[in-house]
Amino acid sequence: MTKSVKLTAVMMVALLGLAACNTVRGAGQDLSVAGSTIASEAGQAQ
Repeated sequence: MTKSVKLTAVMMVALLGLAACNTVRGAGQDLSVAGSTIASEAGQAQ
């Protein structure tokens, strides 16, 4: 492989890794908001 092909492959892997981290963070935030909403509704029901 040429040097530019290797560099491009490394950059693509790094970019995919960053995108995955962002996705997981977003999912965690969504779950946190859902948990807070459920806790709030449960508190109001009591």
